[in-house]
Amino acid sequence: MTQQNGSINGSGNSKLAGLDHLRTLAISLVFLYHYRIFQHPEWTESAGSFGWTGVDLFFVLSGYLIAGQLFHKIAQGKGIDMGEFYFKRFFRIIPAYLVVVALYFCLPAFREREALSPLWKFLTFTQNFGLDIRHRGTFSHAWSLCIEEQFYLLLPLILLIFLHFRAGKQAVYLMLILFAAGFVIRILSWNGLVAPLIDTDQFGIAWYKWIYYPFQCRLDGLLVGVSLAGLFQFFPAVKERITKMGNWLLLAGIGLIIAAYFVVSDQYTFHATVFGFPLVAIAYGTIVAAAVSPSCILYKVRGRISSNIAALSYAIYLSHKGVIHLTQQGFMKLGIDGDSNWMFLLCIITSLLGALALRYAVERPFLRLRDTILQKRRDQSEQLPVKMRA
Repeated sequence: MTQQNGSINGSGNSKLAGLDHLRTLAISLVFLYHYRIFQHPEWTESAGSFGWTGVDLFFVLSGYLIAGQLFHKIAQGKGIDMGEFYFKRFFRIIPAYLVVVALYFCLPAFREREALSPLWKFLTFTQNFGLDIRHRGTFSHAWSLCIEEQFYLLLPLILLIFLHFRAGKQAVYLMLILFAAGFVIRILSWNGLVAPLIDTDQFGIAWYKWIYYPFQCRLDGLLVGVSLAGLFQFFPAVKERITKMGNWLLLAGIGLIIAAYFVVSDQYTFHATVFGFPLVAIAYGTIVAAAVSPSCILYKVRGRISSNIAALSYAIYLSHKGVIHLTQQGFMKLGIDGDSNWMFLLCIITSLLGALALRYAVERPFLRLRDTILQKRRDQSEQLPVKMRA
């Protein structure tokens, strides 16, 4: 969910329009999917039913971009600066997140539902473990940010271990093992924790609690993104061949996502549970590969709207449920039907305005502060004698 630099070279100077289009698609899918928990026009029920996959698209993008930045430094022989990595992640994610957490805990009117998970779960990014959507449904969408934070914690550590043992080429086996483990874990979780409740009113809650939210069941998108970044960084000849087929990749990805739509049309089945997540992840991974290919239409077409929405995607993701709730509560008092298209449009506008406020009041000032601190650190490092830097 966190917006990353569109480039994987770590320079911050090259943004890929194709990734902006995909971020815009991802947040639009998520917004439409979540809008259905409020009063909504009837057409959004079917149109938004597949919107949950927007999170999986964010996972693929995060895996690709974060891993790509780390792989680029490794390829340059610079290694991984753990302090800088976590410092940058902190300033990018935490300030805006804590503001929204504060809104939820200090302003009850902002809550779209009745109950929150304990504060410590939000502060430790462990809300996704054991989440009971029925009784702790407020700000429940932070579960995906928890998974990303857990991913950010583990990925650099794993890479350091592989670098220490000079086992870089063996990483492909780890990817395959983790990918296969996802199938095994979901099968075991289904058979042991979910299927026994299939004829009870606890079945849906159990499915979300043990299948949809846990980190170990939702690695597919992140693994696909990491694998794509590794392929492009360490196998340039393969990357060159692949990126020449951008539009064909896009068509293939669209075909795969259509297939995934039918596989997961009923999320709560065994086949959707076990095979749906990896199929969605591979489909979106194919589309991401297309989006970063110079031969693809997504790469070539630059859109100001998608660029701006992509920049707001993290702020929209954090705040949209609370803003929608406040908007509907306020405008229904003025006589606008909650399930009308006019209300839907108003909620889009207010969500964008809320995201703009969060972006310019919180995100950007902290990003500027981060960049200032990092630049001072680099300047001080350059002023040290060579022997001291060594």
